[in-house]
Amino acid sequence: MTKKQPKIAVFGGGSWATAIVKMLSENVNEIGWYMRSESVLDHIKQNQHNPKYISSVEFDINQLFLSNKINEMVSYADYLIFAVPSAFLKEELEKLTTSLEGKVIFSAIKGIEPESGLIVGEYFHKKYNIPYDNIGVITGPCHAEEVALERLSYLTLACSDESKAKLMSSFLKSRYINTKTSDDIVGTEYAAVLKNIYAMAAGMAHGLGYGDNFQAVLMSNAIREMKRFIKKVHKMKRNINNSAYLGDLLVTGYSTFSRNRMFGNMIGKGYTVKSAMMEMSMVAEGYYATKSAYKIKQKNGAKTPIIDTVYKILYENKDPKIEFLKLSERLD
Repeated sequence: MTKKQPKIAVFGGGSWATAIVKMLSENVNEIGWYMRSESVLDHIKQNQHNPKYISSVEFDINQLFLSNKINEMVSYADYLIFAVPSAFLKEELEKLTTSLEGKVIFSAIKGIEPESGLIVGEYFHKKYNIPYDNIGVITGPCHAEEVALERLSYLTLACSDESKAKLMSSFLKSRYINTKTSDDIVGTEYAAVLKNIYAMAAGMAHGLGYGDNFQAVLMSNAIREMKRFIKKVHKMKRNINNSAYLGDLLVTGYSTFSRNRMFGNMIGKGYTVKSAMMEMSMVAEGYYATKSAYKIKQKNGAKTPIIDTVYKILYENKDPKIEFLKLSERLD
């Protein structure tokens, strides 16, 4: 007798959530998909694609269970994949009246919940008493836009319970998606958060007119800074040069698809934070992550000149040109 496949649901209506639904559709018979907008759900039902994000991706509607009621979706699924912006996570979860007990939760958010200052896995553990064995992380290097184009991409599925990481890996693996598993749930999630900050720094440098030579030095320093930061918050044996850490950093720092790099580029060119946010239709997770990461590093004492520079520019309204000149003298 074959074991019954658990039910899976994705929470979020953005490009990454849409890409995850596409990946799951290669292997899973029915996928739950929650988003707040009823009009977008109606559009998907009628036109088989998300009108706002990676709209080239067409879905078989018979594969989708669509709902804008979060309690209905939590009741439906055994495995819950959260891909809402971190800034809106608390607001979404406050709608819950259905228990999360027994649910397996994978975070694809790549951000820090701003009010608590916790990465998403820690947030679910501390606020909702979800055991760490039932919490996982989905990290790259992987851009939603390249998933849409079915270009070969890579995912790391991290969970302290290896069987759950392997199961999620089997749901997402396909001819254009390679997967691997990890038990470093805290380290991979922090890496996914920090790389967005470093991508903003790379964008700022580009906007200010720095060239490829500087960018190479910046990324080299960023991976070492990431290593120091993660070691302070969660000490364990890990290879920081693996794809989940260095690979994800590089693709986010260099790719034209990177919204965090784009946001940083606008700041470097002289946009205010508010005007850059208004021009972008997508949330740059690195903006919120910078404030939280800066607070964490103040507590643990990690040496983080790049995070410090980005924080001063975004939150203290410092001049990017002056701050990057100072940073350039600290890099090696």
